[in-house]
Parts: sequence; structure tokens; C-alpha cells
Amino acid sequence: MKNNQPFVAGITGGIGSGKSTAAKFFEELGIPVYNSDTRAKTIQNENSEVKVKIIAAFGEEAYNINGLNKPYLSKQVFQNNEKLKLLNSIVHPAVFQDFENWKKAQKSDIVMKEAAILIESGSYKDCDVVISVVVDLETRIARTIERDGLSREEILARINNQISDEERIAKSDFIIDNNGDLAHLKNEVEETFIKIKKMI
Repeated sequence: MKNNQPFVAGITGGIGSGKSTAAKFFEELGIPVYNSDTRAKTIQNENSEVKVKIIAAFGEEAYNINGLNKPYLSKQVFQNNEKLKLLNSIVHPAVFQDFENWKKAQKSDIVMKEAAILIESGSYKDCDVVISVVVDLETRIARTIERDGLSREEILARINNQISDEERIAKSDFIIDNNGDLAHLKNEVEETFIKIKKMI
């Protein structure tokens, strides 16, 4: 820890890259992991200030009896970059503050922030190192179809809304290749973990 602050490793990757599986392997090695996407969903459902702003920007339909109306909001933002930026400008500051509070409560020398849009949101700048999980496009599409039941077109639309792997790699300190099986991914994580430990 430096200045009583843990070393922050950011982990990111495009849809279907396997970043969440990689983050789970890091967690098994003893690193607490903050999942930005999961926390963002919770914040959108529970933070009254965020809810008011989302309703003001996207209308009453943004929420239903079950909370955030994700299908409605996804349709609004995934085909409209300006609306996506607007939603992010509401949610990201709240997630940033939530992460800071979480980080202070951790007892570990290293913590990990998992985020799909770590680079795009600018939060990579708050990390000591950035790790990108990369995988071939066709593998990403196949994995996402299997996991989420989305069509190829829907997945490609989401991929096109995210930055490219090349852009991610340019901002990364470590690259984890996930073109193999789970044993290969676990090995890549363990090798990266050893390198990070040497930096602290």
C-alpha cells in the first residue's frame, strides 16, 4: 500500500472477451474485485439522485415495477451515441464515488476494478496498471450468443459501440490472451498476477 491506498489494477475487455472469468481467477488469487457493471446496475436501481436524472433524460419508461427497464434503455442508447454519452455522464460519477468508498474499505495491498468501458470512461487513469483481455472476434460473438442469447447483429452493434482491441491494448500495461481454454486463461492470469506483485 502506498499512502494507505491499495495498488489498483484495472481489467477490461470487449463483450464476450472473458474479462469477468479472468477477474474471478484474480479473485481466487486473493485480489478483491470491484465489478463496475454490476455496481452500476445497483446504483441505477438504488441511488435516488441517479434515478431522478435518468428519468429526466429518458422518460418515465426508464423504470418499471421491477426497477431499471434495461431493454428500453438499451434500445435507447445502443443505437444512439449521444444518448449513450448522456447515460454514462449520469452513471459514471456515481460509480466512481462508489468505487472510492469500496476501495477504502479493503484490507488488501492490491484491488481490481473490472469495467467493460474502463478506457472509454477515463477511469483507467485512476488505475496503477491496466489489463486487457483479448480474444478473436468470432470467438467473442459465439460466446456472447451462447451466454446472452443475442443475435449476431445485436452483438456486432454493441462491439461497434465499444472501442477496438487495438485501442484498448494501446492503453494497457498487460494483455491477457483468451483464445484458449479455461486452463490457458487461468495460466495467463497467474503469470500476470506474478508480474503485478513484483511492481508493488
